[in-house]
Amino acid sequence: MIKTHRQTSSTILWLCGWSLPDAVFDRMRELLPDFHHASVDYSDADFPDKMLFLTEKAVKDFLCLNGEACKTRASQGPLLIAGWSLGGLLALRLAAKGLADGLVLIGATARFTRSREESDLGWADIYVKKMISGLTQDRQDVETKFRQLMFTQAEWEADLGGKLPPIGSWTTPALIAGLQILRSEDCLSQLKSITCPVFLVHGTEDKICPYGTASEMKAQLPKAKLLTIPSSGHAPFLGREAHITHELRRWWHEH
Repeated sequence: MIKTHRQTSSTILWLCGWSLPDAVFDRMRELLPDFHHASVDYSDADFPDKMLFLTEKAVKDFLCLNGEACKTRASQGPLLIAGWSLGGLLALRLAAKGLADGLVLIGATARFTRSREESDLGWADIYVKKMISGLTQDRQDVETKFRQLMFTQAEWEADLGGKLPPIGSWTTPALIAGLQILRSEDCLSQLKSITCPVFLVHGTEDKICPYGTASEMKAQLPKAKLLTIPSSGHAPFLGREAHITHELRRWWHEH
């Protein structure tokens, strides 16, 4: 399902992170009135393939009107795909298929699960499997523990966690599907083929997608710019929306 908000010459398609609703981006959209905004709702996708299908179909549908042949991107304006965390991985997958004119990757990674030798770049697969198992027993506990990892101590004290929508917006099958994608999806080998401009936003204290993954992507993506957010965890945009949207707009206008 694709939801549209306002039409202008450029479009941002927002893809949310695991277990979070689209509303988390509302403040940034308010601060970017010069863009048209759209989003994909995969909060009830009950299989990984369905989640992947929904995101790809949404982009392809957006490039068409009422079942007619797709218009050129020049006539519709550029398409930016903005993804946070899991959404960033989905955005990279779409860009590798040539479906984006630009990417905004927030707290993202090109590969979530890593070997023991790369423990500084991601999570061991066993931890994700334990989350999947835990969801069938106490999903509230799994989501709560995940959110606890999203922020630094200082961010918790500043009540950034209170800016998140309540837990429970995704179905349990969708939560499992999202984790399965995080286990299996690997875009590392495709980074060098993604030639569109890429704007990376990453917190230095991210415990979910470590900061090293941003450096890894910047080194391999041909047209990447990295905005580092010091002392920030996995949600570097929360409480910093004005700064990040200003930098995003300036970066995009350069292109």
